[in-house]
Amino acid sequence: MKKDLLSIQNLNREDVKKIFSLATMIKKAFKKKEYHKPLKELTMAMIFEKPSLRTRLTFETGMYQLGGHAVYLTHNDIKMGERESIYDIARNLERWVDVIIARVFSHKNVEELAKHASIPVINALSDKEHPCQALTDIYTLTEKWDTLQGKTLTFIGDGNNTCHSLMLLGTMMGLNIIVCGPEEYKPSEAVEEAARKNASQSGGSYIFETEPSSAIKNADAIYTDVWASMGHEKEAEERRKVFASFQVNSQLLKQAPSSCLIMHDLPAHRGEEITDDVIDGKNSIVFDQAENRLHAQKGMIVYLINWFHYQE
Repeated sequence: MKKDLLSIQNLNREDVKKIFSLATMIKKAFKKKEYHKPLKELTMAMIFEKPSLRTRLTFETGMYQLGGHAVYLTHNDIKMGERESIYDIARNLERWVDVIIARVFSHKNVEELAKHASIPVINALSDKEHPCQALTDIYTLTEKWDTLQGKTLTFIGDGNNTCHSLMLLGTMMGLNIIVCGPEEYKPSEAVEEAARKNASQSGGSYIFETEPSSAIKNADAIYTDVWASMGHEKEAEERRKVFASFQVNSQLLKQAPSSCLIMHDLPAHRGEEITDDVIDGKNSIVFDQAENRLHAQKGMIVYLINWFHYQE
């Protein structure tokens, strides 16, 4: 039996709590320079169709620090679905390695990998979701707050893959999630419906707004992301015009509580979706998020591999 992480919806609250508990234990040991090796001699295949700094380095470093090894495969190395079918790639990898992560353009590719591979598959970013990022972000907030329940996280910008995963995980864990952006760039209706269902079960909430000053007035954290994600570069100029009034800057933050945390998943286009003074300001936890990609993903890998090996 295996558990994949293709979407936040593959997890429940107990799964998330266990991943966060593992992440905390691993992070504390890391800070003490105590390197435990629970994944000794295990191997991860890393399939990357898109470029990466944080995702590649934190998965590769994390696997090494856990005692395992990671093999990096670019699109040019395997040409997934072109040089060889995804079915054949999955059936090969399952016989060589213990876990697969895939950073892909199309979500259906990571779904097909998981369908045919008998080992855990992790979505390291697709056009639909970015579950690794959301787990990192919400984990980071657990370090800042005594409880997530009743706190408000406002996401300003494009209803993209990162936004989708934040909506799903945030509402699952009892947060009030507000997404604010232009109507034509709002999140997927299916994800909105799932977020509302999660919120009804957790005591959280989800709403979409188009006015930034209203969306942040009670925010405990404000999150923004690039206006044109990978795959939408040709739309960048048009999006700059549409999103210009959604920039997170010091003027906008006058409408928010003074204690409001600032979040961004990076890379940031400074001067576009966020200004230097805000991303580098005293309330910014952007680099805490970046640091926690390492620890949250370690917790996630250990949890999924342990589940695979020890579930009856």
